[in-house]
Amino acid sequence: MEFLVSAKPFEIAPLREALLASGAGAYASFEGWVRDHSQGRAVLGLSYEAYGALAQAEGNKVLEEAREKFAILDLACVHRVGELRVGELAVWVGVSAAHRDAAFAACRYVIDELKARVPIWKRERYEDGEAVWQHPSTGQR
Repeated sequence: MEFLVSAKPFEIAPLREALLASGAGAYASFEGWVRDHSQGRAVLGLSYEAYGALAQAEGNKVLEEAREKFAILDLACVHRVGELRVGELAVWVGVSAAHRDAAFAACRYVIDELKARVPIWKRERYEDGEAVWQHPSTGQR
């Protein structure tokens, strides 16, 4: 599967279903949601913007690296762009593998590399009316 950028909410079930295989003994996933706080401030929501073609290319590169580094069967990742409310799903990563260690490691690798390298930017909107662009290095892991 491939890395996707989505301007609309998406369903996880069909993405997970596409990763199922008879050789898979494990499935690991990561879901990143919009939370109601950040660095001690109340958050109302956020927006994501992406450099479309470059985000797609770099995201696919991260997935390909994970395929090469870990003994996995398949993986996928979807990241939202646009305005999101507290509680909404912002990013999803799914990995299938014969064994759990590879599935967990690949899942962690993908989300960490995605946040570090893929040109998707986050702007948090706070309760006090201020909105601030966040650099990946300022966020929590």
